[in-house]
Amino acid sequence: MTIVNMHEAKSRLSQLVDAVQSGAEPEIVLAKNGVPAARIVPMPPKRNYRWGLAKGKWVIPDDIDALNPEIEKLFYGEDD
Repeated sequence: MTIVNMHEAKSRLSQLVDAVQSGAEPEIVLAKNGVPAARIVPMPPKRNYRWGLAKGKWVIPDDIDALNPEIEKLFYGEDD
């Protein structure tokens, strides 16, 4: 863990971010008057979602909506 004072961080911000982004430093602590105030840490990797990844692994029955009126009665009660 590297501790850098604000004044130095202002002039080296790009280098500090590059160090964290590349993995050379796991985190950098920014200090104000020698007191830790903030951290520079890498962002988590962006997740790539693959739509349709489970396509064909499950079968949806044809009568999936058959119980909808009954379920609706359970939620809202019966209309008289």
